[in-house]
This record gives sequence, C-alpha cells and structure tokens, in this order.
Amino acid sequence: MNDLYPKGPLRLMYRLYRHIFPAVRMEVERWRERAERIPDAELRKQALDSIHNKLFHCEGGAVYASAHMEHKDSLIRLIVAYQTISDYLDNLCDRSTSLGAENFERLHQAMLDAVSGTFSQTDYYEFNKEKNDGGYLKSLVFTCHEEIKKLPGYSIVRNDVYELASLYCNLQVHKHVIKEQREKRLLAWWKEHRQKAPELAWNEFAAAAGSTLGVFHLFQLASSPNVSRERIQLMRKAYFPWICSLHILLDYLIDLEEDEVGGDLNFIAYYDSEQAIYERIHYIVQEAKEHIRSLPDRKFHSMIVDGLLGLYLSDGKVQRQPMVKRVAGLIIRSSSFPTRFFFFNSRGYRGSKAVLQAPPTGE
Repeated sequence: MNDLYPKGPLRLMYRLYRHIFPAVRMEVERWRERAERIPDAELRKQALDSIHNKLFHCEGGAVYASAHMEHKDSLIRLIVAYQTISDYLDNLCDRSTSLGAENFERLHQAMLDAVSGTFSQTDYYEFNKEKNDGGYLKSLVFTCHEEIKKLPGYSIVRNDVYELASLYCNLQVHKHVIKEQREKRLLAWWKEHRQKAPELAWNEFAAAAGSTLGVFHLFQLASSPNVSRERIQLMRKAYFPWICSLHILLDYLIDLEEDEVGGDLNFIAYYDSEQAIYERIHYIVQEAKEHIRSLPDRKFHSMIVDGLLGLYLSDGKVQRQPMVKRVAGLIIRSSSFPTRFFFFNSRGYRGSKAVLQAPPTGE
C-alpha cells in the first residue's frame, strides 16, 4: 500500500492540481445542478449556499483520493457526496427554525445511512419545518451507497467509519440546540466519551468529533482489499483525536470573529488567552506528528498535517483578525518547512482562483 502515496509535497500538489481538484469541481457542479431543482425555496437556498461557500471542504477531503489513484474516481464521488451531506446539514441546522434535538438527530440519520450502506426508512425531514427537497438528500445518500460497493475493503472498516460518523452526528445535535442547552449537553456528552481522548479538554474533543478526515482516510484504506485491523488501529490513534482535533480547531480559529458576531458556538473561544490557543494547537500538532511515526505511510499523513496548517493559516480571514493573525504567526514560525511550503502554495492557489472567478473589468 505504501507505494501508492505521493512521495513529497511537489508530487502531491501535481496530483491534486492535475487529477483531483478538476474532478472534484465537476462532481460538485453536478450536485449544484441537482440542488437547483429542489422544490422548497429554503432548502434549495441552504443546499446552494453550502455548495458555494464550502467547495474547499470537498477539495480538502479529496486529498485522500490522491493516495490511491486507481480508485480515485469512486473515492472522489464518495467523499464529495458525504461532505456535501455534511455541509448541507450544517447549514440547515445553523439556520433552522426547528431547534429541537429530535430534528437534528433525524436530519443527521442521513449521514449514518450513507456509511451503513442501507436506508433506515425514516423521513429525514419529519421534524423540520421545510420538507420537500425533491429527493436531494436521499440522492446523496444513494451515491455514497453506490461508491462504497466499489471499495473492496469496506467491510473491514465499516464499524470504524460508523463510530466516527456517530460521534460527528452527536456533536452536531448538541451544538445546534438552543443556546441555553448547548454547553450543558456538550459537557455531559464529553464526560461520557472522555476516555477516548483523556489528554484533551472538552472543546478539543468536540473539535475532533467534528472532523470528517478520519472517515475519509478510512474510505481510502477501504480501497485496498487487504487492509488490516492493525493498520486501522494505528490510523485511529493518529487521527482520532489528534489530526481531527487540529483540523476543526484551525477551522474555528479563522472563524472566531465571524462566530462571535453571529452568536455561534466556537471552540477556540473557550481558551483564556491567545498564548493558550497557540500552546494547545502546538501541542496537538506535536502529538499528531508523533503518532504518525507509527504509520507505514507516515510521509503522506505528515503532509496532511502540514497542509492543514498551511491551508487554514493562509486564509484571508486570518489577516482581518489581529489576535488570530498573531497566533497564526507564532504557529507558522514554529512550524517545519513543509508547512511553510503549503502555506504559500495555498495562498497562491486562492489568488489564482480569485482571478479566474473575477468578473471582466471592461475597457
């Protein structure tokens, strides 16, 4: 399996720009066209907004397809469909007029159905005010089923995928209920599961649960028919909690000001100083790198960590938030050369996309 992985940052970026990202954009466009046909105006709006604003989630997840090019088409379709479900439901829950936990649980049953390979025969919108999506959500789930069938080792990883997906769904329910209940529910949930990551505070554990990267890597491992339980356990120790927690903490870091204005829960806001933010993120990076050492494909996963740092810390939102900018500067200065490579590469990639998407200026 080890020879499937790109050997270094340049090889990885070549595969992404040449093979992966163009295919991701085509697949996302297919779902955008499907979302345009959603009958209910509010559901259509949330579906289209999630696709428009979160394309980079699909691009980032599809990095795992670069590690097994023979199965890249199935992996891209599966990862894009699953991430699109996640982003769509996140938008629905953020802006829902039906704030009951039962609504969020029922909506997120779609994510569990997607990885189980079967439909639960439940109405995902039973407790939601808006209901008629014209089959959009079920189409996404069905696509996951079809692509999972093409992964020869999926039966070996199925239970691990389902466990991580369940933690993700639990988190989404607890963090989206009415504000007065959120922290109480999250703390009680963390106490129930804290043995899974005893080194982490509750907000860091919640961040780990909120990442889809562990699921995507398991999809990629399932593209090989001879994946072993030992390999899966090594992967689990590196990804949950370390790489997954880093992923979402960085995401919340760059959204800190935006969430404060919108009154949304943000896990970074629970640190008492910018020094504490830096120290905890730095600690989680070091632990992730240490656990990666046990993996046979350690170079690839080290690039995942470096790429996460480079991608998020190069985001334009960082420059608009003085405290976040200072924390990002500390992290970058203490990071390795590959992190800086991905930092400047991500900045250049965003700039090139902005130029391509800009309207013509005329004469």
